[in-house]
Order: sequence, then C-alpha cells, then structure tokens
Amino acid sequence: MSISKLFMACSLALASLTMAATAHAEGDAPAKKTVKKAAAKSTKKAAAAKTAEPKAPDEEADEPAITDSSVVDFDCELGNKITIYQNASDESHIALRWKKRLHRLTRVGTTTGANRFENKLYGLIWIGIPAKGMLLDSKQNRQLANECRNAEQLKPAPAATAANEPTSAKITIQ
Repeated sequence: MSISKLFMACSLALASLTMAATAHAEGDAPAKKTVKKAAAKSTKKAAAAKTAEPKAPDEEADEPAITDSSVVDFDCELGNKITIYQNASDESHIALRWKKRLHRLTRVGTTTGANRFENKLYGLIWIGIPAKGMLLDSKQNRQLANECRNAEQLKPAPAATAANEPTSAKITIQ
C-alpha cells in the first residue's frame, strides 16, 4: 500500500468520526441545555454563599494597620533601609517595611534577651540587639540586611569619665 492510499484512508476515517460526533451532539442538544442551566444555577448559589461568608483575616499574609504606631527608621549596610512600626499596646507584633512591602512579624521568645520577630509565611526574621539589627530570610537561609542602625544607635558611645571609673587599690606584697 502506498503512502498516498494510507493517507486517504486515514482522512476518510477521521471525516466519518467527525460527522458521527456532530450528529450525536445535535441529537443530545436539548439535554445539554438543561444540564448547563442547572450548572449555572448551582454556580450562582455557590458564588452567593462565598460572598456571604467573610474572609478570615490571615495575620501573616495581610498587610498590618500602622495607625497609632511609633516609627523607627533603620539604615543598613549596602544602602538598605528598613522601617519598623510598633504599637505601644501590642508588644507581641511589629510591622516591618522591607522593599516597598509591609510585613507583620510576631515576637518569638529568646534566652539571650534579643528582640526576635518572625513571619513564617514569608520567612522573614528580624533580630534586634542594642547595638544593631539584622533581617534574615529563613527560606533561603541568607541575610537580607545587616548592620542596621537607627538614629539612636548611630550616635557615638559616650566616653567613660574619670569620676565614673572605679578606683583600683594597689596592693604591694612583701
């Protein structure tokens, strides 16, 4: 059998299947319309039920409200900037602005006394110590910003005066 005859046979078989499927679909047309109408009604009811239920807030995904918050700006190495918003009535959360996005972080207890806040959804960790702050990405295991200091931390440390230093007693052994 030549290739042209094989090609013709396949074309005829495909054409007959297409015609049979079309004829079968035209015979079932009234049944499909009722199914489509019932499906449309059920989707409308489902959509109405979804709009009736209020969406539960996701504290880690939604942007936090920053009204009535104290604002602290941090300048980090490599020109990075971080802004922290802290509400005096809520010590267990902060809002952290990083790269034009506001994230809600939750306080995590530490044994060292450092301030540690995390957002597990985005993998952000803010660690604040008296000398500096640092922003980490726990999902990629890397530092996002280091050596972050606010205006208070950028001031030079006061030099110890002679009056404040304890006097040492000289002991001579004979």
